[in-house]
Amino acid sequence: MASWEQLAADKRARLEKTIPAEWKIQNPPSGDSVFDYPAQSGILSPKELEITGTSATDLVAKLATGELKSVEVTLAFCKRAALAHQLLNTNLEFFPDAALAQAKELDEYFEKHKKPVGPLHGLPISLKDQLRVKGYETSMGYISWLGKYDTEESVMTTLLRKAGAVFYVKTSVPQTLMVCETVNNIIGRTVNPRNKNWSCGGSSGGEGAMVGFRGGIIGVGTDIGGSIRVPSAFNFLYGIRPSHGRMPYAKMANSMEGQETVHSVCGPIAHSVPDLKLFVTSVLSEEPWKYDSKVVPMPWRQWEEDAIKAKLSAGGLTLGFFNCDGNVLPHPPILRGVETVVSTLKQNGHTVVPWTPYKHDFAVDLINGIYASDGCADVLRDINASGEPAIPNIKDLLNPNIKAVGMNTLWDVQLKKWRYQCEYLEKWRELEAQLGKELDAIIAPITPTAAIRHDQFRYYGYASAINLLDFTSVVVPVTFADKAVDKKKESYQPLNDLDKLVQDEYDPEAYHGAPVAVQIIGRRLSEERTLAIAEEVGRLLGNSITP
Repeated sequence: MASWEQLAADKRARLEKTIPAEWKIQNPPSGDSVFDYPAQSGILSPKELEITGTSATDLVAKLATGELKSVEVTLAFCKRAALAHQLLNTNLEFFPDAALAQAKELDEYFEKHKKPVGPLHGLPISLKDQLRVKGYETSMGYISWLGKYDTEESVMTTLLRKAGAVFYVKTSVPQTLMVCETVNNIIGRTVNPRNKNWSCGGSSGGEGAMVGFRGGIIGVGTDIGGSIRVPSAFNFLYGIRPSHGRMPYAKMANSMEGQETVHSVCGPIAHSVPDLKLFVTSVLSEEPWKYDSKVVPMPWRQWEEDAIKAKLSAGGLTLGFFNCDGNVLPHPPILRGVETVVSTLKQNGHTVVPWTPYKHDFAVDLINGIYASDGCADVLRDINASGEPAIPNIKDLLNPNIKAVGMNTLWDVQLKKWRYQCEYLEKWRELEAQLGKELDAIIAPITPTAAIRHDQFRYYGYASAINLLDFTSVVVPVTFADKAVDKKKESYQPLNDLDKLVQDEYDPEAYHGAPVAVQIIGRRLSEERTLAIAEEVGRLLGNSITP
């Protein structure tokens, strides 16, 4: 039987063979940033650089009229994804030949019928490795899962295919999925295209790096504790964590399958709100509730989006905000990011009031216990099956002495969660009563840090508390850390030992230029409204301009 090292080496060799010789990098770029390398590589033509620099919304419009062919769009993204893997270590599966064959079939359909097959006709979409594609491996970062080829597809894969999407890559994830960095023993660490010393986030970190590098234009991720939102934030991207039941999850791979107290959800990572909306509306147009019994039969509600637009034209939004959850104070760049959003909104006529985080310490403790409620048996089984070691990011969390909870304890936890969710809604209503009008959303940090240095991610609470509440959350990129402005607070007295660890890690020089983001939090199943609010925030910030 092969050792885990041999199995990993074999997988890396197979991945290497998926990249054609003419796409191989002969002289790797020096320096920490590879952000501008595609334009300097000579591997992409000017037309291909233009295509990969275009929004998904514009690409599907051109594909739907025949101005662009799917083959040329797919080829451009395949080339750029090949560069991403060589520079950033992004891919767990790469299949350009199959993608180009699929694109050719779509072009032939268009030629014959003079119309697209669906709203995503011919658009390449990158997939987190959890999504199953027939004929390919889904290793999910576990050595023991290598060599198992999928015989059926995830419902999300099926519906995207029906809508006309082209698949070409499945991106890397951390071993177990349960950390906000992306490291596994198969291909190693995935890094940030803006600075290889920074994390790309996790667990959808391969997607964050791929879309951030524009090797993808829309990437599909999942989120049980920040796994869509953190990679979005760390790569200056938009991302949505929909509420459970809005997007299909059936037949996807996962850790801790059967854990039903806090659900993992599926959603897109992209460069703009219109591109997020394109994805969500395209999936909903395929009626996912007919394929996945957990999906709420709720088509896109245009009137909900229109209600926000009406408020924008009739006096503005009413928003809450907080910059500290009482557990860990964010670093100076994040505090400045929240203040930038708040002041920009106020200057443009919106009402922005303080929100007091309600029992976030309780929420974080409760959800951390839920994650380990099986005594870590599930993830330890899949790690130990190959003899591979636990990655450093998860090692301290995998305590074999943790006892699995009994059924009565689990029921009690579920009641505590439900009670907490109801109490949070009560606090929301109380503020509305004080204001005399509806509270549209809450602005908050998504992480306590800008794109973080490797192996330094300590605190998930800004993200995971929202998972416990099952609120809709959209990440909006705001600005970049600036060593001249974001000075360390030398006299700060930490809130606790964890807060001290996070504060001690801050180095203005090391974080200079790192992306800063916030999340816009709406009530459960408020995707239309929350996306519309996020789009307005992004518009006011003018954040489509990169440094």
